[in-house]
Amino acid sequence: MINDMRYIIATELVKKSRIDQLDFNNIPLGKTFTDHMFVCDYKDGAWHDPRVEPLHLVPTHPAAMALHYGQAIFEGMKAYKNLEGQPILFRPEMNAKRLNKSADRMGMPGFPEELFVEGLKHLVATDQAWIPTDEGSALYLRPFMYADEPFIGMRAATSFKFIIIASPSSPIFSKRIKLKAEPQYIRAAHGGTGEAKAAGNYAAAIKPTEIAKNEGYDQVLWLDAHDHKYIQEVGTMNIFFQIGDDFITPKLDGSILAGITRDSVIQLLRSEGYRVKEKLISIDEIKEAHVTGQLKEAFGTGTAVGITFIEGIAIGNDYLKLSEDNPVAKSIKEKLHQIKTGKIVDKFNWVVEVNEALV
Repeated sequence: MINDMRYIIATELVKKSRIDQLDFNNIPLGKTFTDHMFVCDYKDGAWHDPRVEPLHLVPTHPAAMALHYGQAIFEGMKAYKNLEGQPILFRPEMNAKRLNKSADRMGMPGFPEELFVEGLKHLVATDQAWIPTDEGSALYLRPFMYADEPFIGMRAATSFKFIIIASPSSPIFSKRIKLKAEPQYIRAAHGGTGEAKAAGNYAAAIKPTEIAKNEGYDQVLWLDAHDHKYIQEVGTMNIFFQIGDDFITPKLDGSILAGITRDSVIQLLRSEGYRVKEKLISIDEIKEAHVTGQLKEAFGTGTAVGITFIEGIAIGNDYLKLSEDNPVAKSIKEKLHQIKTGKIVDKFNWVVEVNEALV
């Protein structure tokens, strides 16, 4: 619950924007942030004081429980501009629901979904000039929540901060990517936190990802923890394969993140008449499909990367080189972009317009 969500309070907006320091033709990945942030505090069993304020450092007690016990979660999404220049969000209510699912798994309080969307709208309306308009670029939005209570002891925290920051972004991958099926490390196990966007999930992925990059690959192909043969995710992406006439993607089994781009791609494929199967996919099945010529396309999906085409997959000493032709994935990628920017009718009601009068 929240004590009063009638107002988003802009306590003090910046007097001079830093936007003139940004070269929109050369946006550094994850290093540039807009002028403002949205903040809300949790204490005494309720959320308080939702507000947009200038971006600033956040004072943190050295005993803040997030630093010691890992109660920290986040979301990732983007803001775009349509053909009329109006800021828009893509399925923000899905991010709100997923944040709360992560919060529940991590023993954290839920955040009001209506306020989540309203906070995004106010921040985007305030910093809309920072939204890049080049194809593939967008304003990346990072909502996150962490335990800021100063306490040393193993229990759920009683105070939290919810913050949204924003960062202009260019396309992450401008080329097809090479994957390495990870032979030792795992991303998630049944009963763990794999379906939550918990900060610790990504910390555990850093070392094996760096190893893969040093070996010449772009991302890790994660396999299951028990048999070490069933495909889960690719780096920070969900994954799709076209085998024969079917598109297949790993089913959501509690250890795989329910990607919003994943869900959108499934709906788009089905609307185009393609058959999509969500199921267990073994690495042996992919190898066999490659040998028989039935493996036609493979691509990753995610908020940050959109749809990224896969060049090949290293499995032990084998390297499965894939076709450069991805006709269906390219078509779906273009349709998704056109929906997000208002170039075609949004028959799914995914796009949420941001009222510029919010500021």
